[in-house]
Amino acid sequence: MKVSRRVDALVPSITLEMAARAKALVAAGKDIVSLTLGEPDFDTPAHIRAAACLALERGASRYTPVSGIVELRAAAAADLSKVHGVTIRPEEVMVSTGAKQCLFNALQALIDDGDEVLIPTPTWPSHTELVRLAGGVPILCPSLASMGFQINVEQLRRKITARTRLLLLCSPSNPTGALIDEATANELVKLLRDHPELLVMTDDLYRRLVYAPGRFVSLLALDPSLWGRFVLIDGVSKSFAMTGWRIGFCAAPRPLIAAMDKLQGQVTTNAAAVSQHAALAALTGDQVPTEKMVAEFDVRRSVMHAALSAIPDVHCVEPHGAFYCFPDVSAYLGPKASDDVALSRYLLEEAAVAVVPGTGFYAPGHIRLSYATSVPLIEEGVRRLASGLQSLRASH
Repeated sequence: MKVSRRVDALVPSITLEMAARAKALVAAGKDIVSLTLGEPDFDTPAHIRAAACLALERGASRYTPVSGIVELRAAAAADLSKVHGVTIRPEEVMVSTGAKQCLFNALQALIDDGDEVLIPTPTWPSHTELVRLAGGVPILCPSLASMGFQINVEQLRRKITARTRLLLLCSPSNPTGALIDEATANELVKLLRDHPELLVMTDDLYRRLVYAPGRFVSLLALDPSLWGRFVLIDGVSKSFAMTGWRIGFCAAPRPLIAAMDKLQGQVTTNAAAVSQHAALAALTGDQVPTEKMVAEFDVRRSVMHAALSAIPDVHCVEPHGAFYCFPDVSAYLGPKASDDVALSRYLLEEAAVAVVPGTGFYAPGHIRLSYATSVPLIEEGVRRLASGLQSLRASH
């Protein structure tokens, strides 16, 4: 059966591919340390699970409004207003089945065929693929490890054309863990003032996972007058260990939310009712479990970064957010592993450690490792990585 051209053109998720390969080897009885998936290994906090159970007992098993229950929209609006320094109303928030559906809805509602979207790289592959699915053209704007993966604002400025519709930002970054610092944020605000036709979408799903001395900087907090041009993507998956609950939310001016509501009404209708009540408890309830989770991630971050930095000729920018390290391993490429994809396959099959190749994030020569797992697994995984790299170099 022939599939549509738009779907056939999509690039499969390299992260899910490597995770699936690792799981297949584990199922075959092989001992694999997987450092692939961006999923907290913590349980969803008890008070959130309890809220879900109570909601079920009270009948949260039916349709809700397409945009989500009003209590959750109000809680998300209050939370986002506080973070971004603008007044966001509940009717300017929409709840969807994960932040990825928020991105899909917003891009489908904003982008026409041929519209250009500026995307700093390295970036999460779904950012570019969802732009393409909407008929848009991703315009990649590389950032350099030597500059801490800070966005090159002058490069963005040079790439703006008459077709440029949107700037898509992600801070903290998946895959680098880099944060947009205040100096860069101010440059971005100036760019937006100089180009009033340019809209901005920010993927802020990791904003609670920030480690000292890093700090999440909101462009809107620097200039609240820009609110009418912003689309904020957020959610509970990463910060509250709720990946499987599938709740994300988007804040934007009311006309865009109305368009997204119309689209979602034809695609999925509402996000799961019980998950919405769980997300409400996450936003309004005890924040201590999240604070403890962030503190543990900080410990794991230090362990992984130090271990990677101790490997000869491996260079790794210290991440200040999310839960990824993104080292440059290009010094180990050669006849047996000509690129990072081949290197990642070699490490999986010969060193029994699963990582994600940087090519999928538009950064050849790098690999992504997730520290959303225990310290012993991080230490063993990086030990296997180092051993695999040494064996590879010896065979060249």
